[in-house]
Amino acid sequence: MIVGIKDGIKLAAISAMTCCAVLVCTLFLNYNIDLGSMEEMITGPQTIVLYDALISMGKVVSAVSGGCLLLTSGIMLLFYIKNYIDTHKKELGILKALGYSNLRIARDFQVFALSVFVGTGLGFVGAFLLMPTFYRAQNAEGLFPDITVRFHPVLLVCLVIIPTAAFGLLAVWYACLQLKRPTIDLLKEKIQMPAGKVSGKSDHNTKENDTDGDFLQDMKKATLRSKKVLLFLVVFGAFCFSSMMQMSASMDLLASEMFAVMIFVIGVLLSGITLFLSLTSVVRGNTKTISMMRVFGYSVKDCKYAVLGGYRIPAYIGFVIGTFYQYGLLKITLDVIFKDWEEIPEYSFDISACIMVLICFAILYELLMYLYMRKIRKISLKEVMLE
Repeated sequence: MIVGIKDGIKLAAISAMTCCAVLVCTLFLNYNIDLGSMEEMITGPQTIVLYDALISMGKVVSAVSGGCLLLTSGIMLLFYIKNYIDTHKKELGILKALGYSNLRIARDFQVFALSVFVGTGLGFVGAFLLMPTFYRAQNAEGLFPDITVRFHPVLLVCLVIIPTAAFGLLAVWYACLQLKRPTIDLLKEKIQMPAGKVSGKSDHNTKENDTDGDFLQDMKKATLRSKKVLLFLVVFGAFCFSSMMQMSASMDLLASEMFAVMIFVIGVLLSGITLFLSLTSVVRGNTKTISMMRVFGYSVKDCKYAVLGGYRIPAYIGFVIGTFYQYGLLKITLDVIFKDWEEIPEYSFDISACIMVLICFAILYELLMYLYMRKIRKISLKEVMLE
């Protein structure tokens, strides 16, 4: 079996994301079910308005946060599978040459769903540990009767068993799709350089600067065109960082203290993980190209500009999209769900939070790029080619 249990366990980021998704969904959905069972006991106009708002908020939070986190997990899972296949081409090609079908090889990729099972299981258990405190926080004003925490098997099925099975099927399907390549393409490996004249360092001192400048510009464009998956991952990572960090910064004004802290911790954890994984994948995905450029005499600065510099603008575009997304989401949620609740303050765009998150993003982005470039410059070409 080329894909082992250890490979599935390594996807700790997916476990963290699914854990947070199920934690949030279980808290709100379980509370909605228990609160809904006491609907007949709730009287008074203001109490009924609050009841309807809490029920609606639970549905929206579960759908938006849980849905977005599961979507993020799915995207990361597909990326991991593609990356695994790209880095194990020869082994997979040998299996295909020996007569193994694509489906037979792809079946082993279902172990990647193990990370989903671990994450959803931990999130489900963690939610029940937090539930008593969460129930008290939701009824801090004492407007509702005391609600007893109850276990609902349907949530276990919907939030743990079904996602695990779905991610397992998704992994097998996508692996099978990626394996639909000629066997010879899996057995051989190419390092693609953009078309154009490559000058060594000795030529670098004798030729016009605009010649190298044209090559570096062509290299930047070719890198983005040839690695569209990495380009999307960078935009997506910046989007997650921007939206989740800014959204968590606004929660202290719009929700209970416990919920604000919970969203903030989840936001910091997941946005940091997503951005870190996206930038790490970009650097690792271009290691061989950078090493080849260094062999031709280009400096580390030139390599960073030509190969990694092209991702900077898309990253900030993703940040801007995430900013508008989180503002629009919170604005619509409050205007629709809590429009009749007088105690909810009017939400407006938080410029200071946006600037602070932008500064943190810029520092983290440049720091990760700098650290990985220092690491790459220590890697020999022989070491890269033998991977």
